[in-house]
Amino acid sequence: MKKAYVLINCSLGSEKEILEALRSLSSVKEAHGTFGAYDIIAEVITDSTDKLREEITWKIRKLPYIRATLTLTGVVGQS
Repeated sequence: MKKAYVLINCSLGSEKEILEALRSLSSVKEAHGTFGAYDIIAEVITDSTDKLREEITWKIRKLPYIRATLTLTGVVGQS
């Protein structure tokens, strides 16, 4: 299993709509609104690195009102 945390900046007022869309994706295990530099954090889990990249690039980053993302992945051997 491959896991990543995606930090999301979105257009003002679109948080609820984006959270609903994220939570409807099977690869998104959790999604929460946050205070601070980013508006939303999503935990994404897939079977492979390629699938993880696909989900983030073609599904999450293409959602309407998402302005920017930062993806954090784990380091092998540090858990």
